[in-house]
Amino acid sequence: MNSGVTDEQVDAVVNKIRSFGLDANISRGTERTVIGAIGDERKLEPEMFDTLPGVEYSMHIVKQYKIVSRESHKHDSVINIGGARGAPGVALGGNQIQVIGGPCSVETQEQMDLAAQQVAAAGCRLMRGGAFKPRTSPYTFQGKGEEGLAIFRKAADKYNLPIVTELMDARMLDAFLEHDVDVIQIGTRSMQNFELLKEVGRTNKPVILKRGMSATISEWLMAAEYIAAGGNHNIIFCERGIRSFETAYRNVMDVTCIPVLKKETHLPVIVDPSHAGGKAWMVPALARAAIAAGADGLLVEMHPNPCEAWCDADQALNPQEFKDLMGSLKGIAQVIGRSM
Repeated sequence: MNSGVTDEQVDAVVNKIRSFGLDANISRGTERTVIGAIGDERKLEPEMFDTLPGVEYSMHIVKQYKIVSRESHKHDSVINIGGARGAPGVALGGNQIQVIGGPCSVETQEQMDLAAQQVAAAGCRLMRGGAFKPRTSPYTFQGKGEEGLAIFRKAADKYNLPIVTELMDARMLDAFLEHDVDVIQIGTRSMQNFELLKEVGRTNKPVILKRGMSATISEWLMAAEYIAAGGNHNIIFCERGIRSFETAYRNVMDVTCIPVLKKETHLPVIVDPSHAGGKAWMVPALARAAIAAGADGLLVEMHPNPCEAWCDADQALNPQEFKDLMGSLKGIAQVIGRSM
């Protein structure tokens, strides 16, 4: 539907769909309203709807994922991040590649203040950090919780950095909104937590959806569709490595998924080389490969002092390594006609 569509115009389309014995799903985003016909859509033709008031265009979509598919939206979507608190927004998905840097977890105010300074100094426009940490062992550090959100927000605001942090429980969504988290991350273990996906789908916050460690691309796209169906179309896919039989590294970074997703969806695709390799020395090579393959951005772990990191110390870059990586990525971006 057109951006200025009225409720009456939406109702007219829904009523026409239902008159043919089908049901309708309405997804209202901040910029687009999408109405999906559910059932035997062979009864319908685009010409039946194209002349109705408020309709921008109509089409048959054969794939199960309707809203996130390339069929529904031919041009690449650009997600605007931040823009609150007087800072300009950051565009993810356009010509400019974005790197989201920062530590695995929020530890102390001093650590996050220093990390924010170093992330900004390296040329990053976005910062990551975990206040809630899903860990394999219940006896390891689980994050500082809501206190961590406050620490993170205070540190990042000094450098006008929008923040990215993981939501594990729908009951904490209000706290995320209260602290004005700029990007909600859905981690690999939560990719098919459908109730959580529905809840973030009701917000207008950008969402980074990480791939499940054993998920197919189709399952990943369908998980994104849960968020989009709720009305939130600001979705960013993040490849973070999938599980295999190999033990030489933490996960297998599936570079192939980048061009496949670019073909299947209009939404941005980023890569987390830190969780893919699991070792700091692997991260630069994996990061460069991801950008060369067409990724719109990276999620990279950087700690002011990796030896003292409370979690995932092995995969965190130190500030100088991070700065060097940013420099090398500029050359690759230039070769493929993009910028950093």
